[in-house]
Amino acid sequence: MSADMTEMTVGLVGTAEIKVTPETTAERFGNAGAAVFATPLLVALLEQAAINCIGPYLPAGKGTVGTRIEVEHLAATPIGMTVRATARLAEVAGKRLRFEVEAFDDREKVGQGLHERFIIDTERFLAKVNEKKR
Repeated sequence: MSADMTEMTVGLVGTAEIKVTPETTAERFGNAGAAVFATPLLVALLEQAAINCIGPYLPAGKGTVGTRIEVEHLAATPIGMTVRATARLAEVAGKRLRFEVEAFDDREKVGQGLHERFIIDTERFLAKVNEKKR
């Protein structure tokens, strides 16, 4: 199946999940004693769900970059549980994509928020980034 950005419409859903391990806890990020799922990884999981949502619709040479995220980390998740994230495409405005995101562990909702991504031409984007090195 070839990618078709015209099929990238409001309502598309993407998911991602991760099992909480000692390596994914707040303790690993320097919060001694907090052996619960880390907020930075919740953010990354929500972003991954958004990427998974629209990835199949991006043609070769196109990608997306995250430009904004607003997240509430609502509840702690202990080691051993799985966190599942969902991103629903809520708005398409040219190259700007807005998602409603949420995450649940095995017992309850643990996160929610909004996420924005922009469609990019990967080669042109990387060329611009590489200019910073000079």
